Amino acid sequence: MNSKKIVNKNQKDKYTMRKEVLTSFFLDNKYELVTRKQIVALFSIPKSDLAQLDRILTELENEGIIYLDDSKRYVPYSKSNLVRCRYQAKSAGFGFGLVEEGEDVYISAKNLNGAMNDDEILVEICDSTGRSREGKVAKILKRNVTQVIGRFSKSRNFGFVVPIDDSIEDIYISKKNSANIKDGQVVQVTIEKYPTNNTKAEGRITRIIGDSSDAHIDAKSLYISYGLDEMEKFNDLVVEELETIPDVVLPEEKVDRVDRTSERIYTIDSEDAKDLDDAISVKKRDNGDYLLSVYIADVSHYVKEHTPLDKEAIARGTSIYIPGKVIPMLPKKLSNGICSLNAGEERLSLAVDMLISPNGEVLSSEVFKAVIKVTKKMSYEKVYKVITNQEDEELVKEYGEYKQDLLLMEELARILNDKRTAEGCINFNIPETHIVLNENEDVETIEPYHTTFANQIIEEFMLVTNMAVAEKYYFLELPFIYRIHEKPDEEKLRDLNSILANYKLKIKGIKDVHPKALSDILNGIEIPEDKDIISTYMLRSLKLAKYSNECLGHFGLNAKYYCHFTSPIRRYPDLFIHRVISKALENKLMFKDNELSKLEKQAEKYAKSSSELEKDATKIERDFDSLYSTLYMKDFVGEEFDARVSSITSFGIFVKLENTVEGFVSFHDIPGDYYIYDESTRMLIGKNTSKKYKIGDKLRVKLIKSDVLTKQIDFEVV
Repeated sequence: MNSKKIVNKNQKDKYTMRKEVLTSFFLDNKYELVTRKQIVALFSIPKSDLAQLDRILTELENEGIIYLDDSKRYVPYSKSNLVRCRYQAKSAGFGFGLVEEGEDVYISAKNLNGAMNDDEILVEICDSTGRSREGKVAKILKRNVTQVIGRFSKSRNFGFVVPIDDSIEDIYISKKNSANIKDGQVVQVTIEKYPTNNTKAEGRITRIIGDSSDAHIDAKSLYISYGLDEMEKFNDLVVEELETIPDVVLPEEKVDRVDRTSERIYTIDSEDAKDLDDAISVKKRDNGDYLLSVYIADVSHYVKEHTPLDKEAIARGTSIYIPGKVIPMLPKKLSNGICSLNAGEERLSLAVDMLISPNGEVLSSEVFKAVIKVTKKMSYEKVYKVITNQEDEELVKEYGEYKQDLLLMEELARILNDKRTAEGCINFNIPETHIVLNENEDVETIEPYHTTFANQIIEEFMLVTNMAVAEKYYFLELPFIYRIHEKPDEEKLRDLNSILANYKLKIKGIKDVHPKALSDILNGIEIPEDKDIISTYMLRSLKLAKYSNECLGHFGLNAKYYCHFTSPIRRYPDLFIHRVISKALENKLMFKDNELSKLEKQAEKYAKSSSELEKDATKIERDFDSLYSTLYMKDFVGEEFDARVSSITSFGIFVKLENTVEGFVSFHDIPGDYYIYDESTRMLIGKNTSKKYKIGDKLRVKLIKSDVLTKQIDFEVV
């Protein structure tokens, strides 16, 4: 055996042993705080091993076992009143410390100690007697914001940059660092001194992004602030790897795959979709059973583990969709090319055959590798016209030969939908905002995103597939990433009940609530606008769905087993479980112990990172929606609109227009009386007139301000 390998192995064993000994030392009940110097003396660590000691201590800090206090002593978290968090600013005035387990910590402006959004911090818990824990920042462990985008405001002897992210306070710019910058220009600032409770952050302008005269400067600034301009391109290693990936399916790639190229298979998506990762076909047997076949792009065949492509997909986690643009998880050569299930072209697929009874029960399922050729790319709009007999001559010509297949798909989708609804799946009724840009990238219109039962066909088929796959691989006990949605907190449901009381509704059994209790309430509401409002509040009262390597069920879907399997082009968890499934199929479920252990660690790691990246993507998408909404509504200042009260707070009310745009009405802008907020009923009550405003009320409002900088829209009640 090579002597160098023996030395490396011995060093690794020594490192592992020393780390285990130090971990036990810190976690011992009799441990008393010590410095690094005292550790060296206590354990007689030679000078040659000091670098190794420092590495171990850093790892233990990063793993959340110990932290270094101001006296340079190591303190175990278990022996302190401190919590390790990531700071999430809600405004420049307050925010929350996000913890991995347990309740997040509220942090007021006076307790921030200079913390900025996304910083890793230690928080001392000051009060946990109220409805939420409150704390103050004891130490900033790591600064994660190094650059900020904002608008420059010039004074005689200095300047300030007002960040476009309103959760960050103004940044001071000295005269020498702003000599050639014009007032009002949008700039990029590198932070050189971070803020404290008494001082502002200081920075240096490193880039001029544009002038306020540029009509698209606000969208451009937001785009750059999130680093989306950098994400448009893929690094050189990825580009190099792409050259090795074929543009067509090669003969050798079809070996050991089921040939389904002669089957009638369809994609149904929006008219302009280019990343088609799912296709379907349905057959009906003589006994009334249905055979649903779902074909998902076999992305893992092309994106191999540990390659530059894979590393980049892990780092992105998900595709990001903003008006007029997609920031893809994978390069277009894959997402729009060899991995997209384009009609008439052979494609590799990971497929699922499901035998489904006439009442919607999945009787059996089989996962396998296939090669397919999609028969027809269909659009939601045209499919809906076909299944509702609204075809014109042109549509009959294009879709006529496929009509019976589409009617069969509709038939099965309705059966699956009825079954889910009867069992208590919560079908939220919240119209998404559809922002349409014109060729100049200006907002042409904002409207509710229109969906029909054609969309529902695909939704039903993907849901049943995700459930079937999750159940199959749960019982095979393979490492996996599940999509989980935990039960809501009792306190949140009590708050929801106070809102439902306005509609003479109530959730029963909130101590151990079943999804059907919420589902029945929504299904019983006949007025669409009321259903929209209650759906929104109900969704807010539930926990966020996330990824996990543990199968904990999905509350909203009332599903014991659920995963994301059907979108590997745009979500990394789907890609990861495709890789697990492929290995299982290729090896006939035979895995080496160390391989299973490695996959389990990866599942845990990627579930966590994908959940965080999904949150980041959602925030980016919402910020762009808010920006484009304020840009669009600027042209309507002074005009009146019909609206409904969507939320009531202690400082005003929020209203939603018919086009889904939401805005704020201050108490000062509600005429006729002085209004008092009743928290128990979530109502505003006039002090003199007793006039009431409650959630869901119809109002006539006038737009008085649409502020692009703060992304805030203000109305007054007419």
